[in-house]
Amino acid sequence: MTSQVSSAADQSDEAVVGGQRGAPHGDPNGTGSGAGSGSTKEVRRLDRVIIRFAGDSGDGMQLTGDRFTSETASFGNDLSTLPNFPAEIRAPAGTLPGVSSFQLHFADHDILTPGDAPNVLVAMNPAALKANIADVPRGGEIIVNTDEFAKRAMAKVGYDTSPLEDGSLDGYRVHRVPLTTLTVEALKEFGLTRKEAERSKNMFALGLLSWMYHRPTEGTEQFLRSKFAKKPQIAEANVAAFRAGWNFGETTEDFAVSYEVAPATSAFPAGTYRNISGNLALSYGLIAASRQADLPLFLGSYPITPASDILHELSKHKNFGVRTFQAEDEIAGIGAALGAAFGGSLAVTTTSGPGVALKSETIGLAVSLELPLLIVDIQRGGPSTGLPTKTEQADLLQAMYGRNGEAPVPVVAPRTPADCFDAALEAARIALTYRTPVFLLSDGYLANGSEPWRIPDVDSLPDLGVTFATGPNHALDDGTEVFWPYKRDPETLARPWALPGTPGLEHRIGGIEKQDGTGNISYDPANHDFMVRTRQAKVDGVAVPDLEADDPGGDARMLVLGWGSTYGPITAAVRRLRAAGEPVAQAHLRHLNPFPANLGEVLKRYEKVVVPEMNMGQLATLIRAKYLVDARSHTQINGMPFKAEQLAAALKEAIDAQ
Repeated sequence: MTSQVSSAADQSDEAVVGGQRGAPHGDPNGTGSGAGSGSTKEVRRLDRVIIRFAGDSGDGMQLTGDRFTSETASFGNDLSTLPNFPAEIRAPAGTLPGVSSFQLHFADHDILTPGDAPNVLVAMNPAALKANIADVPRGGEIIVNTDEFAKRAMAKVGYDTSPLEDGSLDGYRVHRVPLTTLTVEALKEFGLTRKEAERSKNMFALGLLSWMYHRPTEGTEQFLRSKFAKKPQIAEANVAAFRAGWNFGETTEDFAVSYEVAPATSAFPAGTYRNISGNLALSYGLIAASRQADLPLFLGSYPITPASDILHELSKHKNFGVRTFQAEDEIAGIGAALGAAFGGSLAVTTTSGPGVALKSETIGLAVSLELPLLIVDIQRGGPSTGLPTKTEQADLLQAMYGRNGEAPVPVVAPRTPADCFDAALEAARIALTYRTPVFLLSDGYLANGSEPWRIPDVDSLPDLGVTFATGPNHALDDGTEVFWPYKRDPETLARPWALPGTPGLEHRIGGIEKQDGTGNISYDPANHDFMVRTRQAKVDGVAVPDLEADDPGGDARMLVLGWGSTYGPITAAVRRLRAAGEPVAQAHLRHLNPFPANLGEVLKRYEKVVVPEMNMGQLATLIRAKYLVDARSHTQINGMPFKAEQLAAALKEAIDAQ
């Protein structure tokens, strides 16, 4: 069976997987000279490639990477991406703080990370070269935009002599390409100013790389015409630059070899796939949860990096009963969401670490009111504004304990970009079933990264239907029936969800302690003690699956325990160790509060437990405190995900240590 790209491939990057694909698309000019169709240049087959596009934050590197990723997804490769944005809103052009990059790892087999080091670096200027050259292994390919290597530009980043001339790049395969000049020359017929024409140099680079790796081209051309539909001259200029880059690769003698990476059909179960980022998957998961619960979805949010994309995406889906409210601040955003929960909506608030701090009092109020509320925290480097575009697992302890009083909240963490969809459904299940706020801890790495996602069958999604209170639920001694807002379900300890305005269901809400059952205001010490312990028991009783340890031989002495976005690097590192003959077990937590019931049992099977985290050891602290095991931390807080090779080396040291 030949897999096919759907009619929506240019927008959603969907592809049907179930068998061998046909030859790659090529030759955007339709001349029959594309890869696999008469080209005389050598074609080498590779099993995987890591490419990094790097340039100034105004050079369009994220768009370039997104388009290359989209075509790679439609072709059927497995992939993982790492966009890396400047932390400053607009750093000075040509400076190191202003470098923006996009790394893509794609392969003909199952992969787990964006890759440790790029095989190919596309450097649009001296700053991009200097900021990224240390990551490129010797022998790697570097494509350099020579037009930008003027004395002033090089001096701005500390180059006393040109790295293109002083021999410092002799260990690499360097392609000197005047990208700007070639782009301007290719767009002469469009009557654009030089500045306007130069903006298309990223499309020239994209065309060159698309030729080099036999990427499909039709989707990108359709995308450009759609994106610039109101400016057809600009649209056609970008298409022309894209084609010029492709033709340059085909005709220049500097690129004597192109490469093929076959589709990863054996890595995927049959189905319809699309490329998806973590924030997009999370948005779709929230919409799916609201439909499965038959509740309107309400998002009360304040824009904050890297969570804002969820607000942007959900605002597009009013047809699914989604309402988005961009508040004036974080406190107003969660306040509106909590009000929507009281009114019967699936209520969500999105933020990052600094916003969680501001929302903490209202989260405590939601705990007291016992209403379902999703707090989606896309973690970033902290404290305060910290590293707003960089990733970190900074907020676990904040999610667990960052409130006054005893205010337990379940915590769920996705492990990959695609898994954000399922994690959103799971967080909604817990919130709706147990009438509690729930933290969903994603992070910048998952939010902005992407991978293939198998679009699920709607019939396979969980039923999240809820039953609202409709009338009295308690009989008094005199036979009178009344409504008690804190009369609990004996299994879940959830209280009734009563919609405001329902006759006979009037009850008090607010932050002052309620009497068990009646919901009346109570200052009785014994009642407060009972209610605090009951709320804790409700969270402790949340049904979560048992933890499964991956220990193929059953003889591992060391367990690597992770949570959240460390899944990919940990799994890749464990695979390397096993390939080298080291028996090592792996387990990954989705539920961080409550922990799986069998976690203590799993931990005690192993002599050593190592917990890699992108923080100072927050999960390890919780594990040591609760289970009294010597959980050893391996931490990294540099704003980037773990590299598999470095992590494997650290784990090998832990195995060998006495």
